[in-house]
Amino acid sequence: MPLPKIATPSYELTIPSNKKKIKFRPFLVKEEKILVLAQETEDPKQIANAVKDVISNCILTRGIKVDTLSTFDIEYLFLNIRGKSVGETVEVLITCPDDGETQVPVTVNLDDIQIKIPPNHTRDIRLDDSLVLRLKYPSMDEFVKTNFINNRVNLNDTFDLIYSCIEQVFNSEESWSASECTKKEIEEFIDQLSPTQFQQIETFFDTMPKLSHEIEITNPNTGIKSTVVLEGLSSFFA
Repeated sequence: MPLPKIATPSYELTIPSNKKKIKFRPFLVKEEKILVLAQETEDPKQIANAVKDVISNCILTRGIKVDTLSTFDIEYLFLNIRGKSVGETVEVLITCPDDGETQVPVTVNLDDIQIKIPPNHTRDIRLDDSLVLRLKYPSMDEFVKTNFINNRVNLNDTFDLIYSCIEQVFNSEESWSASECTKKEIEEFIDQLSPTQFQQIETFFDTMPKLSHEIEITNPNTGIKSTVVLEGLSSFFA
């Protein structure tokens, strides 16, 4: 007689970027193994494929393509899937900002962590009176680099990220899609921007929606209370 099947619970959440409600289930042991084995290789491509496969397996709603989701969508999904898999609280060590040394353990409820969108954030960069540059959010590969691979980021990496996030340039009469341009053409377009225009692109990345959670801590040595903001998935699983 075959062994019985174990029932797996399902949960519901809303994808931050498009407000679609989806159902998902927790990680199973088979998926944890896929993720751990991929991390051990330190190969970005293998890790990206493993993360995509694990999240795709755990999403029960049909028609959701992980590759098309924004970085913060993926972080939010991964946080919730992992939370339902290994427990809805996580303990993190917070360094007290008043002395920069003392570390305090804090228990964080994963359900309290939300995506924060700054009010000044926009995907559309106005270059002049008529021309607009529209940006898109970083890809699954960038999510993997940020959260699973401890590589030093150099100037070329930064510009490659910018090139990959250009979606289109348009005005009231015409539109130029980045998908129809070569990397060299995109590079030449970015090179001709003024410092002020380029700063708007930097602002897009600086204000990009992200996982964020405020915590109040008290330094046991000084008695000083501080508010610390945790941002990004790696802050909660470091």
